[in-house]
Amino acid sequence: MNFYTAVLPVLAGFLTDLILGDPYTMPHPIRLIGSLISRLEGFVRRRFKNLRAGGVFLAITVLILSSGVPLVILLLAYRLNTVFGIVAESVFCYYLIAARCLRDESMKVFRAVNEGDTEKARKAVSMIVGRDTKSLDEKGIIRAAVETVAENTSDGVTAPVMYMAAGGAVLGFFYKAANTMDSMIGYKNEKYAELGRFAAKLDDVLNYIPSRLTAAAMIFSAFILRMNGRGALKIWKRDRRKHASPNSAQTEAVCAGALDIRLAGDAYYFGRLHKKEYIGDDNRPVENEDIRRANRLMYAASVIVLIFSVTFRALVFGGIL
Repeated sequence: MNFYTAVLPVLAGFLTDLILGDPYTMPHPIRLIGSLISRLEGFVRRRFKNLRAGGVFLAITVLILSSGVPLVILLLAYRLNTVFGIVAESVFCYYLIAARCLRDESMKVFRAVNEGDTEKARKAVSMIVGRDTKSLDEKGIIRAAVETVAENTSDGVTAPVMYMAAGGAVLGFFYKAANTMDSMIGYKNEKYAELGRFAAKLDDVLNYIPSRLTAAAMIFSAFILRMNGRGALKIWKRDRRKHASPNSAQTEAVCAGALDIRLAGDAYYFGRLHKKEYIGDDNRPVENEDIRRANRLMYAASVIVLIFSVTFRALVFGGIL
């Protein structure tokens, strides 16, 4: 591996996502992973009496296929030609990053709220959150969109970049497969408590360091963007553990502090009320502009993480050291 094969795919993937966003009309590897998970879930439920063991089988199978297929493709691509390999890996890296998609989908909520169409805004936010949205009022819709941008800054953008910096597109696919499994079967309800247990725990482990590094980048970004940097640090210290997940509140707390608003609180999932602590202080009501602010915070933190990740990869794998 030389400097160019180490650095260019990650950098090109990030910049391509920044410009183009997700290609909705083309086959997407993450959607294929989601389809694989769905098919294996049906197989496991038919074949395994012990769903916890079946969940382990499902997770290991998905991880092997999701990272093994890209590995084989990239080995062949680089063997044929270095430039061809760089291009192929750049495309894979592009598929793994969702910054533009996160921004575009959250801004659909922003525009619907601006138009005064609550039902349209409710439908738009339902596409990017896991909670029930039927009973959300305008403030609840905005808050849900802001929370999603804050949480997915790590899951959808910076964590994939960090894993690609550590192990290229192959390790990036390993991470995204685990994260996709968690989003599909990692629920603590009657249907998935056993089947999704391993996937949920694995996702917690894989996101432990990235979520905290992302929180640090977001705090730094809050100062750069002239948001409430001191508030971001204060609320992160106080509220970063106020979530059932050990990782999700890391970035939500920073966002709440940076914007001087209160996030989280009780929410309905699959028709059942889940009691949740508030994150942040209720210094002012949430407003539609907070969606824009959350996206600016996401992009600034993502660029910071990209710079450090590419530098790390260049030093360790690019032959500089």
